[in-house]
Amino acid sequence: MLTNKQKAYLRSLANKERAIYNIGKEGITENLVEGIDLYLAAHELIKVNLLKSATVSANEAAIDISVHTGSDVVQIIGRVIILYRKSKKELITLP
Repeated sequence: MLTNKQKAYLRSLANKERAIYNIGKEGITENLVEGIDLYLAAHELIKVNLLKSATVSANEAAIDISVHTGSDVVQIIGRVIILYRKSKKELITLP
């Protein structure tokens, strides 16, 4: 579980990044979850965008993805989800 200070730090890092994955009308597929899982293993922090055609809400998508990838939801703002999962490499040092 992340503290508020850690979430604020991760939000500041994610602010500079662009969304890596888009969730569209197909919703959350196995391939999408696998891709996010691999990206989290390599980078620890990811930004996911929900398109207007998405069949799930941002909250449902964030919970579903975080459960399947073992990640923490840092922030949901509008149609953008920020997820974090600590990797073995520890690329991001949390305060």
